[in-house]
Amino acid sequence: MRSLNFFFIFLICLALVLFSIENTQPVAIQVIQGVQVKAPLCVELIVATGLGATLAWLFSLWSRMQRTLALRQEIRQVREKEQRIQELEQNLERYRVGVEGQQPLLESAEPISLEIAAIEAKAVEITAN
Repeated sequence: MRSLNFFFIFLICLALVLFSIENTQPVAIQVIQGVQVKAPLCVELIVATGLGATLAWLFSLWSRMQRTLALRQEIRQVREKEQRIQELEQNLERYRVGVEGQQPLLESAEPISLEIAAIEAKAVEITAN
């Protein structure tokens, strides 16, 4: 891609130089009201092209800086989210350990609750009869 860009820039510069060589007669350019510059057309074209290239380069730098700032902000957000995910995973592991620690208590409570349910069912049958 860089070689392609270089090729196009080279062609544009070559065309500008060839055009400038053919147009050397002096020309007057009015910059602002009352200010007039008289110089060969080739010099004026080269100055205008250089000014345009400089402005394009500055715009490129500005765009690159904006992309860099946006990328840094996205990276910071990703890091914050990764940190939050790690905190949540640690909390989940702590809760899992807590539940596994209480699991034997829950398993031992099941038969008692089944016995209570059976006694309650008998009581309901007796009261129904």
